Amino acid sequence: MARTARDFRTRDLGTRDLRIRDLGTGDLGTRNLRTHELGTRDFRTRTALLTLGLASATAAAHAAPAVSAFGPLRNRLMPRLAGQGRPDHVALTFDDGPDHLSTPHFLRLLDDRGVRATFFLLGSMAVRSPGLAREIAAAGHEVALHGWAHRPLPLRHPRAARDDLARGRDLLADVLGEPPRLFRPPYGLMTTGTHLACRELDLVPVLWTAWGEDWRARATPRSVHDTVMGSLRGGGTVLLHDSDCTSATGSWRATLGALPRLLDTFAARGWETGPLRDHGGPSGGRQRAFYSE
Repeated sequence: MARTARDFRTRDLGTRDLRIRDLGTGDLGTRNLRTHELGTRDFRTRTALLTLGLASATAAAHAAPAVSAFGPLRNRLMPRLAGQGRPDHVALTFDDGPDHLSTPHFLRLLDDRGVRATFFLLGSMAVRSPGLAREIAAAGHEVALHGWAHRPLPLRHPRAARDDLARGRDLLADVLGEPPRLFRPPYGLMTTGTHLACRELDLVPVLWTAWGEDWRARATPRSVHDTVMGSLRGGGTVLLHDSDCTSATGSWRATLGALPRLLDTFAARGWETGPLRDHGGPSGGRQRAFYSE
């Protein structure tokens, strides 16, 4: 799952399961990160400042959280990073799997609709369900990396952040027979150090242009649909979640319930739906891979 610093309103940094001191050390199990239900508008800003402040204390070169953290600005200045592709296409992406409790439901629905998507997998989840990771790939979906542990990279030492990416990439390479090409950082927070690590590991970072706020306990199929469509334009990338491992328990059901209507709305607007590999670059081109150099 990924959230920007600006919209980092759903992480309760004071809960029992995820304290400030835990963010920079250790390998928290994703099932303990039930931290999505606190946000207020003021908390959004305070948390962004806290994240940036702690990051700058980690290391100056590592800590410049990129423009990537702020959606409107990154969409204008970094369209490729934001996930903008050809205008007749929408990239459908899911974070936080593979989850044996929920991901199979998404795979069945997508198969019934003849739609392929990009799944950003957590290494800590894939190591528990390697067969499901292979099933995602075998169904024709694109498998990408969401890191190993779901923690804000700016709060980690540059070497620890790099090792997290490498551990996840290597696990997916072992499971799938080839390494992932795309990477989405937890919360959408990139740093100078993370960009350098992506270069070293041959990973292309990509974020999103629209999301459904589907991690919330109060999310409904209608709210997810309406939130996505409130900001989505042709050529955009949609962020949803096929797991509740870092979300409110059972929140994936709202996402699943919203998906048929979302696919219908995309089609009604003349947008083809598919994975990022078919998304093209911001300048268009059906055959140009989104992540081609």
